[in-house]
Amino acid sequence: MSQSQRLDWVDAAKGISILLVVMLYATNSAGEATNNIGALHYVIGFATPFRMPEFFLISGLFLASVIARPWAKFADRRAVHYLYFYVLWAIIHIVLKVGIASRDPGMALEALGWAVIQPYGVLWFIYVLALTSLATKVLMELRIPHWLAFAGAAALNLAQLDTQSYALDQFARYYVFFYAGYAFAPFIFNVVDKAMNAPKAALAILAIWALANGALVFTPGFVAEPGHFTMGLAEIPVIKIVLALIGTLALCVGAGLLTKVKWMGWLSYIGKRSLVIYVAFVLPMGIARTILVKFNLVTDTTLLSIVTMLIALITPLIAYWVVQKINFGHFLFTRPAWASLPQSRSKPDQPIKYGSPAE
Repeated sequence: MSQSQRLDWVDAAKGISILLVVMLYATNSAGEATNNIGALHYVIGFATPFRMPEFFLISGLFLASVIARPWAKFADRRAVHYLYFYVLWAIIHIVLKVGIASRDPGMALEALGWAVIQPYGVLWFIYVLALTSLATKVLMELRIPHWLAFAGAAALNLAQLDTQSYALDQFARYYVFFYAGYAFAPFIFNVVDKAMNAPKAALAILAIWALANGALVFTPGFVAEPGHFTMGLAEIPVIKIVLALIGTLALCVGAGLLTKVKWMGWLSYIGKRSLVIYVAFVLPMGIARTILVKFNLVTDTTLLSIVTMLIALITPLIAYWVVQKINFGHFLFTRPAWASLPQSRSKPDQPIKYGSPAE
């Protein structure tokens, strides 16, 4: 498979992931606003085992390309990059939502202070992603074998930590998937390559997986609530992590197959801009939901979920397009040179060799 084909399916997988994340928040908020559940509640319920694990796995896939770099250059690429967007958009979110919308500048200042040690809102993913990259670099420097590091990460997941640190809890919960993307990248690329070369067999296997995943999610014990979904047997820790690992691989395979469908190219389009959507989608989603509910423009939970989801997806892309057109505001979506570590600019970056084997 060519590098461009690999990039296409990775972008498509990122597109599916960001779509599911936006769907989650749009659906839960719509359910809470209407005090009801809709059809999309069951869609996000089905995707619960693999929705966020997939984001972390994809983020770890190409780490092998940069992990051997000197610390400054690596940290700039895999930590400072994400922390820049976290800090910038945490300030934007807090100022707009707390300082201006809630008219509480004192609370906004307090929230800004806490955001340093407690990830703010949906931006927790970017915060934790920087931590996972740094942790993996440490493990590589210590020459910890992949099998041992993966086992340790899995143990962290199964421990189900519930501490005072949200960042630590989320790191423990999702690091195993990031590390799996890094350590098992050659295997993952090989599976997707084979699936794309045998689409009928791949579709049959995906159908079996979907039935098994759905059966374990919707077994007795599952509860669909306006703002929350509790799985059935899939909630058992061991089953949950297995379903997550299998589900992330299934999503990668599905993304690979979807790249063969011409009219599905929009998935790769939003996947390439997933960071743009992720940092900004909550703001237009909240505004749209408030207006639609306040004026009774949309009262059906499913329709409200869909409309707010589409607005949340499209608005950041429009904002990004406008920034490119007017040539102003690039710092919102592109890290400026001043936000880089000085040592990292000593030599120009080499192109990433996508799909290169993990060490």
